[in-house]
Amino acid sequence: MATIDSAYQYYLSTYGASSGTRYDTHKKSQLREVYNNIVKVNKESPLYKIKYSGEVQRFAIDLKEKTRSIQNMIASLSSEESGLESAFAKKVAQSSDEESVGVQYIGSSTDTDPSETFEVEVRNLATPQINEGEYLSPNGHDFKPGTYSFDLNTNMGSFEFQYNVNGNNTNQDVQEKIIRLINSSNIGLKADYVSQGEKGAVHIESMQTGHAKNEDYLFEIVPSPDSGSIKAMQTLGIHHVTESARNSSFLLNGSERSSLSNTFTVNNNFELTLKKISTDGASRIGFKANSDAVADNVQSLVNVYNSIIKLGHDSANTQNSNKLLRDMEGVAKSYHNELEAIGLQMNSEGYISIDRNLLTDAITAEDSKESFSVLNRFKNGLNEKAASASIDPMNYVSKVLVAYKNPGHNFSTPYVISIYSGMMLDRYC
Repeated sequence: MATIDSAYQYYLSTYGASSGTRYDTHKKSQLREVYNNIVKVNKESPLYKIKYSGEVQRFAIDLKEKTRSIQNMIASLSSEESGLESAFAKKVAQSSDEESVGVQYIGSSTDTDPSETFEVEVRNLATPQINEGEYLSPNGHDFKPGTYSFDLNTNMGSFEFQYNVNGNNTNQDVQEKIIRLINSSNIGLKADYVSQGEKGAVHIESMQTGHAKNEDYLFEIVPSPDSGSIKAMQTLGIHHVTESARNSSFLLNGSERSSLSNTFTVNNNFELTLKKISTDGASRIGFKANSDAVADNVQSLVNVYNSIIKLGHDSANTQNSNKLLRDMEGVAKSYHNELEAIGLQMNSEGYISIDRNLLTDAITAEDSKESFSVLNRFKNGLNEKAASASIDPMNYVSKVLVAYKNPGHNFSTPYVISIYSGMMLDRYC
């Protein structure tokens, strides 16, 4: 498989479903700062060679995405309000029934009255469209050798798929060809092979849920007009809609509402996720107490820190993870005693755990400003290291240095494309 295919396949399968946040958008001044940092890195970077492999690609992509998560988390904890405690005093929403309705507060600290509450009762969940084909004997030979094709129509466009059947292809061989064609097309559909007894069928499911009033389907499969393709499609049976997509329905403060998805926003401040039909009445949505909110925000910061420490340990045998661990652990070690005093304890592998009782005592004490000062210094130091790693993730992969540039006598090279981008775009790496 070509390099570009494996890199993109891993990226899309691992991170492609994650949605963007408002922290992924930037002002011109912020983009200019990123550009200037890239120019600076390119100007002084030595010449080196990297052995391109799946491990290098996965590590670089994971590092890039995890540093982005750190930066987004820290951006969400940044506050324009005065006071050290304001950054970690970001409101945290809660649901009285997390099993039915999950909630996340996405507004700012001044957008909503902290006493505001509302109720949500789930009537139905949004569901995808499912096409399930005919169940065939896996070792049978129901397809004649030849070339067949079909069109797959979605609300984004029409796509043509072509496949060949050889004389030795079994029914399962043909079905798995169809599954690979659909999964590799990245058009918002997921195909699987499902079994029933001793027979198997192609199961196709849309990643999207619900449909608008003017939509009859989320996807439609139509065989090419030649008799062979029509016969093959009748044998496969994947053109039949088994389950139509359905919108979610729920009561918001007693008023009936619906949505195309199970995840949506209310008043641009609350992101709700419907998980199951309510069985014990409506879920009450509100805010956690200040001390609980602060503890949750600190836990979120620790979680993204621990995730990049885990990446360093998981890649210890294939990448230059010692440098990554030194840089990230170094931030926590700089404030080791201060963090431990407020409940953030670091173990021998660099992971941090939280004693919530000790943390709560520290942030509610009379001298809590010192505790918030330590948390902010840790947050800012971690953000600085994450920003640096995000600019040049290839700095942390195993490589062979070829030559150093002459320090202080180099010209800017703003048009040198980063090796990270080249890994994603150059199929001949």
